Amino acid sequence: MTPSPDLQRLLEIMARLRDPQSGCPWDVAQSFRTIAPYTIEEAYEVAEAAEQDDASALKEELGDLLLQVVFHARMAEEAGHFAFNDVARAISDKMVRRHPHVFSDATIDSAAAQTAAWEEQKATERAAKGAASALDGVGVGVPALSRAAKLQRRAARIGFDWPDVAPIFDKIGEEIAELRAALSESPARIEDEIGDLLFSVVNLARRLETDPEQALRGACRKFERRFRRVEQRLAAQGKAPGAASLDEMEAAWQEAKVDER
Repeated sequence: MTPSPDLQRLLEIMARLRDPQSGCPWDVAQSFRTIAPYTIEEAYEVAEAAEQDDASALKEELGDLLLQVVFHARMAEEAGHFAFNDVARAISDKMVRRHPHVFSDATIDSAAAQTAAWEEQKATERAAKGAASALDGVGVGVPALSRAAKLQRRAARIGFDWPDVAPIFDKIGEEIAELRAALSESPARIEDEIGDLLFSVVNLARRLETDPEQALRGACRKFERRFRRVEQRLAAQGKAPGAASLDEMEAAWQEAKVDER
């Protein structure tokens, strides 16, 4: 597998950066563990550019994410584990294996059927690796909301799931009541109950076919947008947000909501 000229150039740049004698001291000092947070950050920035439908930013962020892949692959090559070509070959083999309807004579006629077939193939691969639980393979490094949804989907595949959404609403109400009852107890107990409540809300989102991570990111963007309008309205009145009363800020907030309708 021969990389394109541009990709080969990037691989050579990373090799130079990692050279112990003539490379960049910061790059040379990095490890898989220290680089991992940057990899996660770049993946989020790709998601943000996609959500904003900004093609220019997406191109730049995809480049940053590709650099992370090249960085990890270079460190692995130095350690004698694998090289970039091995990474590309492995994912290519996996895509061919998981798309028999494209690369062989299997028939799949809908996106839903492909999703089911994909999950079956993944389950087969996990079993071949000796997976003992339906939950094996759900990464611990993914955001907690996304991990909760993945765990719930895995459990649902073997029948551990509510029959419809009505009991989930009841469960959320139950978790709210338990959280209220825990308010006078230890911080650890409160944290535990908040976790149960969030897990139940994620379950509802999953059953309503909504990505909880994306939904919360959207809520954060909405809050930021409206709060900035609150600040602007108060500034127009000659008031700093910290000097305004809660009633004044709430009134500005309601006006900001009306502006979006």
